[in-house]
Amino acid sequence: MKVVSVPSPLSLWTTVRSVGAYNVAGSFVALWALVKVLRALRWRLKTTQLRGPPRTSFMYGVLRDLVVSQDSGAMYERWATEYGVAYVIPSVLTQTTTVLCDPKAIAHFYARETWTYVHTPLSLTFLESFLGRGLLWSEGEAHKRQRKALTPAFSNAAIRKLTSVFYDSAYKAKGAWDTAIESSKDGDAVIEVQNWMNHISLDSIGIAGFSHDFGSLDGKQASVTEVFDTFGNDQKASAVNQVVLLLASAFPIITKIPSKHKNLVKKLGVAMGEISNDLLIRNRREKDTNVSERDEEKSIIGLLIKSEGQDAELRMSKEEVMAQMKGLLVAGYETTSISLTWALIELSRHPDLKANLPYLDAVVHEILRLHPPVGEFTRLAAADDVIPLSEPVRTLSGEMTDSAAINRSSAIWGPDAKEFKPDRWLTEDGISGKAKEVQGHRHLLTFVDGPRTCLGKDFAISEFKAVLSVLVKNFVFEMRDGPDTPVEIARGFLLRPRVAGEDGIEVPLRVRRYE
Repeated sequence: MKVVSVPSPLSLWTTVRSVGAYNVAGSFVALWALVKVLRALRWRLKTTQLRGPPRTSFMYGVLRDLVVSQDSGAMYERWATEYGVAYVIPSVLTQTTTVLCDPKAIAHFYARETWTYVHTPLSLTFLESFLGRGLLWSEGEAHKRQRKALTPAFSNAAIRKLTSVFYDSAYKAKGAWDTAIESSKDGDAVIEVQNWMNHISLDSIGIAGFSHDFGSLDGKQASVTEVFDTFGNDQKASAVNQVVLLLASAFPIITKIPSKHKNLVKKLGVAMGEISNDLLIRNRREKDTNVSERDEEKSIIGLLIKSEGQDAELRMSKEEVMAQMKGLLVAGYETTSISLTWALIELSRHPDLKANLPYLDAVVHEILRLHPPVGEFTRLAAADDVIPLSEPVRTLSGEMTDSAAINRSSAIWGPDAKEFKPDRWLTEDGISGKAKEVQGHRHLLTFVDGPRTCLGKDFAISEFKAVLSVLVKNFVFEMRDGPDTPVEIARGFLLRPRVAGEDGIEVPLRVRRYE
C-alpha cells in the first residue's frame, strides 16, 4: 500500500500574514481550498486507493462518532472486517485517515516513526504549548539525542533501586484504608479508588523521578492533580472541547484562540513548569552534598542536570530539560493511575482471581491489553512510502497515516479478545496466531513500538506490579452496587473509567480486608 506525503495548509500562513484581517481570512480559505484540490489530485494519481466507511457528517466525517463512542475500538474492528486490514475513514472536512489493522504494516510504520511518520501539526502545537520541546514533541535527530540522554535512568538496575518507593506508596494507601475499614461497623468501607491511585502515582513519580514528595498520600493538595481532575469533572465542557479539537485537526491555529480549555491547559503547563523548576533548582543545590556522582547519573533528575553541562555529549538546553520533567510528570501520573484503576475494577468483577497472584504478571498484561491508557496514535506521512501488508486488501481511495485497533481485535487475539482473561498469558498457546506477529512489548501496542517505544515502560510495569500486589494481598474489592455495575469512559485529559452516573471521574468500590 502506498502512502503519499502532503504539505500542511499551515505552511501557507506566512504568505498572507501581512494583508489586512479580512483579506487574510479570505486568502487563507482560498489557498486552503486550492491546496486541498491539488492534494486530492495528487493522491488519485500516486496513492493506493482504499475503501472505507461513508462520511456521516460533512464537517467531522466519522470522527465525532468515534469520539462519542464508548468503544471506538469496536468501530475500527467492524470496519476492518468489512473493508480489510487497511482502509480509510473520512475525517474533518475533506481530510481522510488511513487505518492500519495489520501487524506487518504496523511494524513497518513504527520502524519509521520520527522520520517518515511524524506528528501532525495539531499534535506538535498541543505538545509544545503544554509540555515544551521535549522527548514527546521532538522528531528525528533531536528525538534520538534526547532519548539517548534519558535512557540510563530507565535501565533495569536503576528501576530495581526504585521499587521500594512504589511499595512505600502502596503501604501508605493500605494504612489509610485499614483505618477506614476499622472505623466501619460492617467490616468494609466504600473507597473512591481512582483518587487514591492518583495519589499513589503522583507521589511515586515525585520521589522516584525527582526526589520530591508531593505529599498527596498524606493529604496535601497538589496543583497538578487539581487541574487534571478539572478536565474530567465537567463533561459538558469536555464535549465542547472535543468538537474544538476535531476542527483543530484541520486548522491547528484554532488552538491559539482563547478558551476555557486553553486556559486550563495553560494553567496546567504553568503549574508543572513551577514544580519542575523548583525541583531542578533544589536538586542542583543538593547534588554536591547529598547525591554521589554515581547515584546522580542513575536518577532521572540527575541525568537531566548532567545533560545541561556545556561539555555533555548529549547536551540538552534548559528548555529541553524542563520539557522532559513536565513530560515525565504527566506520563508517570496519568497513565499508571488509569491502569491501576482499571485493574481494581476488573478484579472487582472477577473476585475468583484474587487468590492466585503468582498470576500477577498475567493480570497486569491483560489490563494493559484490554484497557491501554492511550488508545490511539495518529501520524502524518512526511515522505512517500510503500507499506507492506500480510494479506491483500481491496482498494478504492486513500490518504494519510495510522491508527491501530490491535490490542482487542478478534481477528488477532481470537474470539475471546474482548474478555478479561489473564489465563491467556499463562500457557504457551495462549498467545498464538496473528497476535504473535504483533511487534511490541509482549505482542501489545500499549507502549507502541520502534523509536517511540515508551521509555518508561519498565518503570510503569514495575510500579503497576508493586502497587497491585500490595493491594490485592491485603484487600478484597467489590463494585459498590454489585458486579453488574456499568462502567463508562469519562473524557478528561486522557480517557478514564468511572461508574456510570457518578459525578466527575469517580470509581467507588467496596473494600474489605483479605482473609
